Amino acid sequence: QWFSIARKDCPALDLHGKDARVTVVAWIKRASASAWQSIGGVWDESRSKRQYFLFVSATSLTDSRTMTRTPAKDRIHGHVSAVGGPTPNEKYCITYSSGATPVPPNEWVSVAMTYDGAFSRAYLNGKLDALEHSNPFPYADGLFDAGPEGADFTVGSNSVGGKPSNFFDGWIGGLAVYNRALSDD
Repeated sequence: QWFSIARKDCPALDLHGKDARVTVVAWIKRASASAWQSIGGVWDESRSKRQYFLFVSATSLTDSRTMTRTPAKDRIHGHVSAVGGPTPNEKYCITYSSGATPVPPNEWVSVAMTYDGAFSRAYLNGKLDALEHSNPFPYADGLFDAGPEGADFTVGSNSVGGKPSNFFDGWIGGLAVYNRALSDD
């Protein structure tokens, strides 16, 4: 239960470059705590066409000082990429903000990620879910410009290994994307 909008049909969601700004916000109710659940954005790992994406329940978080990953469950993650593919010298893209608070299953919550050109931030129920060295996550490189052959906008999954993957398990009650980073207010 996911959908995608062809890139050519949603040019306003193709946010890229050094001046790119984005907010993705959604009301969700997770049915399980399975790992790597996709909420929405422009993120095609199969073809190295990553731009921005809101995930929940990744299995790790990245320390922005050391660029090392440590285990973490059930958090909100605001992924951003200027290179489209994996972070240089890494197997995956590890440039993302991670919230401090586990997102509870079977409860409606608001989750969001913003990117303001300098930081990716993760929000839970309208509040910055601050976590030292992970949220906010410094990233001044901008967002990847994949051109006309870039990724589609997807909700509820993203492309991994040439097929839809990382399915969201639960309900998405609404999703909005803004071409600016909303403030804490």
